[in-house]
Amino acid sequence: MLILGLDPGLGTTGWGLIRAEGNRLSHVANGKLKTDTAAPLPRRLAHLDAMLSALLIDHAPDACAVEEVFVNANPQSTLKLGQARGVVLCAAARTGLEVGEYAARLVKKAVVGTGNAEKAQVHAMVSRLLPGVKIDGPDAADALAVAICHAHHLASARALR
Repeated sequence: MLILGLDPGLGTTGWGLIRAEGNRLSHVANGKLKTDTAAPLPRRLAHLDAMLSALLIDHAPDACAVEEVFVNANPQSTLKLGQARGVVLCAAARTGLEVGEYAARLVKKAVVGTGNAEKAQVHAMVSRLLPGVKIDGPDAADALAVAICHAHHLASARALR
């Protein structure tokens, strides 16, 4: 099963694709989708949607997972993040994929073992869980962590059946 993890952001959306075979996870690809900070908001959202649509068509994942929005001190930043997240959810849903949604604390707990792990710890554990992976920055590391979290939850759900 191919699982696409997404870490939404208006400026940079991280993505990570893993293969889950039973309890074995392997890295397929990862990267980041960037929008032009000088462009108007509607154009940035449309560009993000186009890049996500191409990514979904190119890789044809079987499942998708997205990190939930956390509230920033700046309400404008939170709103923009929410709008980018809406585009991410819509693009994934448009392909017919079921989309798992996970709070950042749950993702960190699934990957590191504690919900208050630092970004560097998440990055290090993703590298350990996916040996040989070359991670394209912190946003891609977070997206891979979301995909790993989803793989763990899917495996748990299968075990309960």
